[in-house]
Amino acid sequence: MGMIPHDKAKAIILWYYLPMLKSILQSALNIIIPPACHICGGAADNYICANCKQGINFILGAVCTICGLPFVSKESSPHMCGECIKKKPKFAMARSIAEYNGVLLEAIHKFKYNAKTSLAKPLGLLMAERLPLNNYNVIVPVPLHKRRLKERGFNQSLLLAREISKKHNTPIDYLNLKRIRFTEPQINLKGEERLKNVRGSFAVEDARVFKNKNILLVDDVYTTGATVMECSKVLKKSGAKDIFVLTLARVCRV
Repeated sequence: MGMIPHDKAKAIILWYYLPMLKSILQSALNIIIPPACHICGGAADNYICANCKQGINFILGAVCTICGLPFVSKESSPHMCGECIKKKPKFAMARSIAEYNGVLLEAIHKFKYNAKTSLAKPLGLLMAERLPLNNYNVIVPVPLHKRRLKERGFNQSLLLAREISKKHNTPIDYLNLKRIRFTEPQINLKGEERLKNVRGSFAVEDARVFKNKNILLVDDVYTTGATVMECSKVLKKSGAKDIFVLTLARVCRV
């Protein structure tokens, strides 16, 4: 058996030890300059400090078995809410990580409206860590209209979806569900106005991509559900099997 050439041997040693060396250097750097919380800027062991995490109102109690609406009574057991009984959504299930208030509301506003895209990783990881287990074939972020994308510079739902994709090794498709009509921001509207505002706003370019697939539809905030309901309707028409919705936050009182 011949000897390994010197250059090749050096490359193998570097390949083996470089990740270890990077980890040691990062640990040393963290001691000298402790990592900052991405929300408040204070010292943190990870991306979000303990104080900020305590200020996030995670949804832990009983919720609607379909849309994920948290019930006021802590004694409630999971059941369908009145709205889902009246009109069952096209998605199979929707869940949100936490209530849209306090620390999380502040973080989402910094991320979405102040272009603090460094928050995509910690917020996306919050979603990835609490994602209900299921057989998802593809992750689809709720799309922005090209005009809104140009104004904002990024799609917050896509950035969150990428973190979930990396954590769960599930492919993303962000090209085939499109927003084809520019609409007024949903934040300015209520109830039935939201449904009318998004009606006919989405289309699927290549239906074959979603045929017989279980889709994880990702968005940042669930208010009335108008946007994800419209997306789900279009995805079902394209042949999707089941649609599961995951949002970072939920407005619990509309």
